[in-house]
Amino acid sequence: MKTALGHLRVLDLSRIFAGPWATQNLADMGAEVIKIERPKKGDDTRAWGPPFLKDAQGQTTKDSAYFMAVNRAKKSVTLDISTQEGQDIVRELAKTSDIVVENYKVGDLARYGLAWEDLQKINPRLVYCSITGFGQSGPFAELPGYDYVFQGMGGLMSLSGLPDDQPGGEPMRAGVAVSDLITGMYATSAILAAIEHRHISGKGQYIDLALLDCTVALTSYMAMNYFLSGVVPKRLGNAHSNMVPYQVFKCADGNMIVAVGNDSQFIALCKVIGAPELGTDPRFESPGQRVINRDILVPMIAAILLTKNMEDWVTLMDAANIPCGPINDMKQVFENEQVIHRKLKRSLAHGAGVQAPAVASPMNFSDTPIQHTRSAPMLGEHNTEVLENILGMDKLKIEALREKGII
Repeated sequence: MKTALGHLRVLDLSRIFAGPWATQNLADMGAEVIKIERPKKGDDTRAWGPPFLKDAQGQTTKDSAYFMAVNRAKKSVTLDISTQEGQDIVRELAKTSDIVVENYKVGDLARYGLAWEDLQKINPRLVYCSITGFGQSGPFAELPGYDYVFQGMGGLMSLSGLPDDQPGGEPMRAGVAVSDLITGMYATSAILAAIEHRHISGKGQYIDLALLDCTVALTSYMAMNYFLSGVVPKRLGNAHSNMVPYQVFKCADGNMIVAVGNDSQFIALCKVIGAPELGTDPRFESPGQRVINRDILVPMIAAILLTKNMEDWVTLMDAANIPCGPINDMKQVFENEQVIHRKLKRSLAHGAGVQAPAVASPMNFSDTPIQHTRSAPMLGEHNTEVLENILGMDKLKIEALREKGII
């Protein structure tokens, strides 16, 4: 079956999360992704467990859930790029690749002759994407940093968490590595844009992506709120800065989300909860008025929602087309009938001889569907395949490289 990117080869020199997330997106769309890893240890995240995958004999492997979440459908080749022979192999692979993705510290790959300036000379059509914490320039360019750091520096944590005057009030990071994830998504978009431009120019180009930049971009409308008002946004917990009611409410048996985004939804909500007069109250007649008077409106709604169970309210609100829903844990997510219908949990073949679970790609194409055929690779699983089929090495040469510890 044809795929969207089956004509592209990606040389993946990235590790941890942001880079691998981008290259997994490309692999999902059919690109051949060759992941270069350190001999013996591999990507750091292989060890970021438990939990770890179990093989066909029930023994724990060295592949963590974390690693498997961002490396499916790739080919793993172990290579010591600090050696001349390892660098030569990278250069040979780059000659026939369309894309290189790397997230080494600024200047590290230049020491090995593997920087953009080096590889574009041997392959002018190469699209080369560098992902770092702070970018390739500026006073912080050479500093390291993980996702957590950028959620803080980029302003995201100043917007997340309960207000200081409430119990437990403090800045909070998101429950997943959103700075890494959004950087990976921007990288995917930028890479495909550069590939598209290559059709016109005939040349590749260099992409400089920073986690800090991407995190700041993610603040989106909150940054604009600040620009236009001059007021530094404060943490509102589960409430929304620009829409009311748009938050978590307690019910008789648990919590639910009510997310009203316009006047018609608000009027419908007021009718459903048995307080139609709120829908015509001048204090609440527009989104802006509801934001200004949130401290009056929200307690009124909260008191009413406490009188019924969550499922009862969700049923009533769904019938009135009011955006709402429960707060599901992971077990409940994958038991949800819509999630099951959309086939968001998959079972993929793994080199350990088992079917490994995976979360499906959310991209759905009419003509070039995502294949979901292979789980993340075992360390060095594709050494022989890649070196033989792409570089034309014979078995003696490959074995020599193995004995030297280069692969």
